[in-house]
Amino acid sequence: MKYFTSSYIFTIIGFIAAYLWTHYSHPGSEWAVLFVVLVLSILEVSLSFDNAVVNAAKLEKMSAIWQRRFLTWGIWIAVFGMRFLFPILVVAIFAHLGFVDVVKLALNDPDKYAHYLHVSHPPIITFGASFLIMLFFTYFLNPKKEVHWIKFLEEKLSALGNIHGLNVIFTLALLLIFQNFVAQEHRYEVIVAGLWGMIIYLLVEGVSSALEKHAEKKQMIADCSPRFNFANSCFINFLYLELIDASFSLDGVLGAFALSKDVLIIAIGLSIGAMFVRSLTIMLVEKKTLKQYIYLEHGAHFAIGALALIMFISSFYEVSEIITGFVGLVFIIAAFICSLIENKKGEKND
Repeated sequence: MKYFTSSYIFTIIGFIAAYLWTHYSHPGSEWAVLFVVLVLSILEVSLSFDNAVVNAAKLEKMSAIWQRRFLTWGIWIAVFGMRFLFPILVVAIFAHLGFVDVVKLALNDPDKYAHYLHVSHPPIITFGASFLIMLFFTYFLNPKKEVHWIKFLEEKLSALGNIHGLNVIFTLALLLIFQNFVAQEHRYEVIVAGLWGMIIYLLVEGVSSALEKHAEKKQMIADCSPRFNFANSCFINFLYLELIDASFSLDGVLGAFALSKDVLIIAIGLSIGAMFVRSLTIMLVEKKTLKQYIYLEHGAHFAIGALALIMFISSFYEVSEIITGFVGLVFIIAAFICSLIENKKGEKND
């Protein structure tokens, strides 16, 4: 319960804000909108459970103060950055409109705003897909990886990890394959967006890895300074986590317009879900869940790979969020069950 207290408080504040905004903008539909907020928050949690597992693996390497900042600073970035400002910025870029004009459009003409966002869908979703598939390949194409869940597949991928740059090659191949199915007028934008997703992933992952190695040499890996220091590996990991969250949120943000055209209601609903995911992440870290259930991280990364492929497909074909959430949940549950079985085997051997 203690891990989710802040999430419950955030939920109450969010529901009050949604009620007041609806009472002002669309009086008489307050309760219907609150139901939409509830559905959006559940949708966000179902789509991002694997995100929580991946975040927990990174947070374990960070100090307690940066873990708290992930929950406090990070949620504000998630709320105002990814759930509100980012879609507006994307529409401004692709529709060639001023940022302030798009804000007015989002608040006063949601149908037109949703149209512009729909037109921008292919490059937005491809950016996130490229970033996430790079994360998937980097995890499994690791020659030092010793624990394998789906052994016949993971052992082969781990062996291929001796070929440097294979994660980039595989991602480029997928990008070139899927762009052939996108409408002709969007192909250039899709390729550029996919390349940027790869570049940003390589940049952040490279800097994070370099700083972690430096910290290990200095024996300071568990002694991250609480000061705001750009040269600090904890801060880089914090940015890394925010980018992962951003990539995960793209599908939810775009899909949310099927439930509501009100950008503020969408932001509130998805942000409540994001808050619960972050609370869940902290719980996984403090309870050492990933060490207790050894295949959970594997399942999360398989879910990420599946999500990335679905996002590539959704750049030219609409895929229901129900399918996306269900596929991810299947991998997580299967990994959890296999971890329990493995733990029981270990107990018998002892």
